[in-house]
Amino acid sequence: MSYLAPVSALAPTTTDASALITVTGLEISLPDGPVLLPATTAQIHAGQVTALMGSSGCGKTTLLRALIGHLPQAAAVSAGTLRVLGHVPHQLAPDELRRLRRTSIAYVGQDPGSALNPRMTVRRLVTELATDSGGENIAALLAECRLPTDAGIAERRPTALSGGQQRRVALARALARTPKVLLLDEPTAGLDATLRGEIAHLLRHLAASRNLAVVVATHDPDLAAACADHTIYLTPKTTPTLRTAPGTLPDSGAPGASADDGIAAKSIDAYFRDGRRRRPVLTGAAFTAAPGSATAIVGPSGSGKTTLLRVLAGLHPTHTGQLTLDGRPLAANVRRRTREQQRRIQLVPQNPLAALNPRHTIGQQLARPLRLHADLPKNARPDRVAELLTQVGLATDHADRYPSELSGGQRQRVSIARALAADPDILLCDEITSALDGDTATGIMDLLTCLRTEHHMTLIVVSHEHHLVARYTDTVRFLDSGRITGIGPTARLLTA
Repeated sequence: MSYLAPVSALAPTTTDASALITVTGLEISLPDGPVLLPATTAQIHAGQVTALMGSSGCGKTTLLRALIGHLPQAAAVSAGTLRVLGHVPHQLAPDELRRLRRTSIAYVGQDPGSALNPRMTVRRLVTELATDSGGENIAALLAECRLPTDAGIAERRPTALSGGQQRRVALARALARTPKVLLLDEPTAGLDATLRGEIAHLLRHLAASRNLAVVVATHDPDLAAACADHTIYLTPKTTPTLRTAPGTLPDSGAPGASADDGIAAKSIDAYFRDGRRRRPVLTGAAFTAAPGSATAIVGPSGSGKTTLLRVLAGLHPTHTGQLTLDGRPLAANVRRRTREQQRRIQLVPQNPLAALNPRHTIGQQLARPLRLHADLPKNARPDRVAELLTQVGLATDHADRYPSELSGGQRQRVSIARALAADPDILLCDEITSALDGDTATGIMDLLTCLRTEHHMTLIVVSHEHHLVARYTDTVRFLDSGRITGIGPTARLLTA
């Protein structure tokens, strides 16, 4: 079920006839399968911001995709009606649907980086869709989306951007076509508090200045309170619960660990290439994490946090410096590491959609690390897959689904389950709770804390959610402009 609640006394008075989008009792489900979107009714008007809120998997992304006529594979409207700018999107002919998307409605997904061509510069990516391709207009769009135009960002490629910067480039592309309706899925995920506030202000500005109908799917109550005229709360028919054992936060480090145990990086320099130029992203970075410890890495968007995790995982080349694991040299390239070293260090990326194979079911993708790293007979793997799904709060029937049939939060939990399938000693987590509601995020962190207790697993967490890392990590490292600028106890430094 769902209901519409006004959250702003400043919402303009409108009539149903003026609604750009009308949703009446809309329900979307898979054949003989689960309901992806419970019966939902809403009116979306020009000049207003409407927030979609609810727990992970409640149907927020499904509703956004229905508005652009892109239902999950095999899904269908099982009840109710939907009209967008006078059209029923899922009933339009392909050429008519393309015209609607190209001229009137823009969608920025939860994993916008996967939709950016890695061979194109930011300038070309925005110019490609712009109704006005003039240089001044492109620069104005980038500035409007809070991108630093004086830092040469227009000439960079998506791979040289942080996750938050990729998100804002995707927003600039969406605005470049001057749409009437703007749909955003978790627009503040992976952004620091300052940028989240700026995005909230930007959405209000866009709705008012461009007379846009803005629809935002979010887990961020502060965003909804700051910019939304109305909030639609979606409630799933069933909500799986995370199964975690009760426990207290473990002490930092494993008993009997020596000073050389764990993962370490020394004097790491790393860069991105902009054509023939090198742009430094890490400079002299040093990092250590003892077995069983929990370390947070915090800093503004674009400071190099994700790059540091990718260096530790062997996925980003280093220019200088040394990596070690338990005091022994660790190859900078993951392909040159032993199978055991690959198993021991697992990365949960910020963008799970790009990391999951769209052609394989969730069960197949969880079974692969079991085949490569776990000493399990083939007939025992389905039970382990079911156990992993249950651990991260997903029903076991998700094993038969494909990534496109899951919400962003569900894909994030699958990504966590896949990393846990290898039974790692070191888990690198890049904004793993940014696409999850508060209860699910807490449950995931409780689960990882239990694994730390039971297996002395090392946890390294990149996050902008300081309240979570303050509760669940021992040590924090501050990263700014590619340099470590501070180290200390998490609770004391983040509180300060």
